[in-house]
Amino acid sequence: MELTPFVERLRRDLTDAAAAGGPEAQAAAERLALALDPATRMMLLEALSQAADEITGELESDAVDVRMSGREPQFVITHVEPAGPPAPPAPPEPPAPPEPEDDSQSRITLRLPESVKVRAEEAANGIGQSLNAWLVDAVRSALDGRRIDLEIGSNRITFSEEGVRRKQIRGWVS
Repeated sequence: MELTPFVERLRRDLTDAAAAGGPEAQAAAERLALALDPATRMMLLEALSQAADEITGELESDAVDVRMSGREPQFVITHVEPAGPPAPPAPPEPPAPPEPEDDSQSRITLRLPESVKVRAEEAANGIGQSLNAWLVDAVRSALDGRRIDLEIGSNRITFSEEGVRRKQIRGWVS
């Protein structure tokens, strides 16, 4: 999906509205519209991402993701196949302490190596979650002190209440 026509239309509408204020207002509006181009693209991308999450929530066996191809977003639909007969239900975990009544959300930018992102998407799809929901669960688990085992390639790292315990770490870090 190309965002440029939407950004240009917004720029055109802003300069048209400023035309009533004269040439100075119109010139200021053109400069402002150019300066707002990145913010406009980011807001459009956020709206598309939120829409994809809502659509995924309504689907039973498919997930909709928004991925960037250069500067343009693309919708990707992934079909999640059930992995054979359902496993017996796990014993219920003790209830987590209630979260504060704060329903507000914060947005952060997380930069992952592409290989890690692909594996995280596969893990999320494997349990029928969006990548965002999977990451939120991982952060909550870490904050609640539950044990989290991460395997990246041949490396395995365990997070628990005591902190980080390294197991089977091979390789190098630069």
